Amino acid sequence: MSSDHVSPRVKQFMIDNKDEFERELLIQAATVNDKIEEILRIGNIDLIENAHKLVAFVIEARKDELESFANVEGVAWARHSLTLAFKLEWVSAIRRTLWDFIKEYIQTKKEEFSFNEFFILEKKINSRLDHFLNEFFISYSSYKDQEIKAQKNLVENLSVPIIPITPTTSILPLIGMLDYYRTTIIQEKVLNEISNHHIQTLILDLSGISDMEHEVIDNLSKVIESTKLMGCQTVITGLRPDVVRKMATLGIRLDGDTKTLGTLQRAIKTYL
Repeated sequence: MSSDHVSPRVKQFMIDNKDEFERELLIQAATVNDKIEEILRIGNIDLIENAHKLVAFVIEARKDELESFANVEGVAWARHSLTLAFKLEWVSAIRRTLWDFIKEYIQTKKEEFSFNEFFILEKKINSRLDHFLNEFFISYSSYKDQEIKAQKNLVENLSVPIIPITPTTSILPLIGMLDYYRTTIIQEKVLNEISNHHIQTLILDLSGISDMEHEVIDNLSKVIESTKLMGCQTVITGLRPDVVRKMATLGIRLDGDTKTLGTLQRAIKTYL
């Protein structure tokens, strides 16, 4: 038997018994059976065909193709948010079925294996299947990490919607809860937008803010100071009475160049 791959006769035995392998595999993977058509429909992933590919790559020790296949599978399962439990059960069923057929081959063909040869074979086959799973999970996790990062960036951009109303004037309407993390994002994006689009006046509307903690008010005042350093005037609209009271309690004063107007509508009329 080759030191790298299983005997070619085993490979041929698997090819000759392809249909029987499929039937046995479906029995072994009873909990996955109902999902085979659904997975094909959702992700265009043919579990049966892919099982034959995996077995071939494992038996023939085609490491590069095995890794490439695992990466493609990982991305496909992650992209369509397919359940990892099904993948684990499916590969486990492939493993069990493959070993059943190797056993049948040995018994049918009466090919002699020493104990040492058999354990070497066991180690190689299981190591390749484990390597496939490892590469699959790395690929799956990498795709999901990138997806989460993209979604986070999208949420951050949506949470800081800077809207231009003239070539030099923009509005930043803030809605919802304003916490320390969000004000940090606001500061970063505001400064970038001022630099990239040469904003000279930024109308910061706070009428949609439900609540602000003391440290957030302080941080927001620093955002205003930063815009001034960038040569941009900040106009505050929609200050709520409770926010004004908190500012007074904390002794926070807006910069003398910072204008305040009662409503966003009034600010738009003033700067359009």
